[in-house]
Amino acid sequence: MLPDHSVFADEMPIKFLNHHDLNDLDIDNDTESNSNDFNNIETDKPQEACGVFGVLAAEGDVAKLVYFGLYALQHRGQESAGITVYDDRGITHTYKAMGLVSQIFNETILSEMKGALAIGHNRYSTTGSSKVCNAQPIVVTTRLGDFSLAHNGNLVNATELRGELSAQGHALESTTDSEGIAFAVGEAVEEGKDWQEAIVTALRRCHGAFSLVMAIPNAIVGARDAYGVRPLVIGKTPDGSYVLSSETCGLDIIGAEYVREVLPGELVIITMEKGIQSLQWEESKPKLCVFEMIYFARPDSVMHDESLYTYRLRIGRELAKESFVEADIVIGVPDSGIPAAIGFSRESGIPYGEALIKNRYVGRTFIQPTQAMRESGIRMKLNTLKDVLQGKRVIVIDDSIVRGTTSRKIVRALREAGAIEVHMRISSPPVTHPCFYGIDTDSQDHLIASHNSVDAIAKQIEVDTLAYLSHDAMLKATEIDTTHFCTACFTGKYPIEVPDKLKRTKLMLENTAP
Repeated sequence: MLPDHSVFADEMPIKFLNHHDLNDLDIDNDTESNSNDFNNIETDKPQEACGVFGVLAAEGDVAKLVYFGLYALQHRGQESAGITVYDDRGITHTYKAMGLVSQIFNETILSEMKGALAIGHNRYSTTGSSKVCNAQPIVVTTRLGDFSLAHNGNLVNATELRGELSAQGHALESTTDSEGIAFAVGEAVEEGKDWQEAIVTALRRCHGAFSLVMAIPNAIVGARDAYGVRPLVIGKTPDGSYVLSSETCGLDIIGAEYVREVLPGELVIITMEKGIQSLQWEESKPKLCVFEMIYFARPDSVMHDESLYTYRLRIGRELAKESFVEADIVIGVPDSGIPAAIGFSRESGIPYGEALIKNRYVGRTFIQPTQAMRESGIRMKLNTLKDVLQGKRVIVIDDSIVRGTTSRKIVRALREAGAIEVHMRISSPPVTHPCFYGIDTDSQDHLIASHNSVDAIAKQIEVDTLAYLSHDAMLKATEIDTTHFCTACFTGKYPIEVPDKLKRTKLMLENTAP
């Protein structure tokens, strides 16, 4: 049986954790995250699960490199963050807590985390609630040394896997699917397998979406599920250090050059002695989440040999071709709607302008606005430029509509600022189905497009006209094989089979009875 790391208690966020000496713990009195949803435009968007990052250095301490990598990947998860470093004896030291990367780590903490091998994680919860016991990386101790894991994605068989491990006597400490993967690796090692055999054995027990950055005492390890639903890339710095990152923007921030992506169904084990060793542990069946292209990944990240900014310009152009309307100005909802808005403007010939200003320094806050503040129209995230909007016919571009509540607030703010017409254009098709692969979407009955026509949605969000990008145009604009994407949130066609029991948790409007 693997060692029990049950020091994690829900009510006690534990920050420093040496997995061989648990005597010196830095314990806060904080409790689980309780973010304020008021006027937060991100709460009416699909939410990404996580960002993962790892560095194996030629020399020197790498905790700061991982810190900056996580900083670049902060958009992928804002609930918790953590770093695990292996020292020169192969002993792990972990620091993790609730909050943003810049709030959790400081010079003192990072300077104490010495070692040339480290992995890190930003979390947004999908499986497992927002508590510090669910923060990552996850570390288990085995006969071969410590194994650590950071996971982006979501397993569809998490309940079954955890049940099997619990029945075998493993004391799982969190409520995440990720812990099940880590313990499955540890179990396989204890059965006598080497690291590669153990990881492959564990991966074959996992069904769903997973891009993993893992570490063993002398190597960083990357793996993706056979469909490659979530991204993962390899980089190398000028001094010969190796990097694994969810996106290329994580490479850029530390001066690493992009080498290649980890392929769907591939396992890479990277050491300084042998470099990148690759094993295709499962046949590749590419189905990258198309929302990574549209919204999740940063616009400066590269996929399919071009920046996502370029793709988002193209879908804006396609949107203009499909749903042109006479207007005076095109604006984007910052930040994710701006590239498509520029593309729409260039194709339509209607001038692009900025009329919605985002406060970029508002993070998650525990301070709740009073009812009087709500009624007076406090705007923490977005504010309008009245002189730009006054008397104008406005086309506002956004990347998606989930519930519609934020869209309606934006439309009302534009009209209050003097817009005489508001036309909304969405650079993706209607979101009609929930995701089971690592995006935190509502159950189907909360998705406005699942039970409303486009005209009905337009009426609810109070626009003059509304149009979405077509499914075909969205895929055509990728300029690669259009079968290589998961579009289940638009079509309900799930590439990875979802168990009926799990379907019933979100597919409220579907007949999911077994």
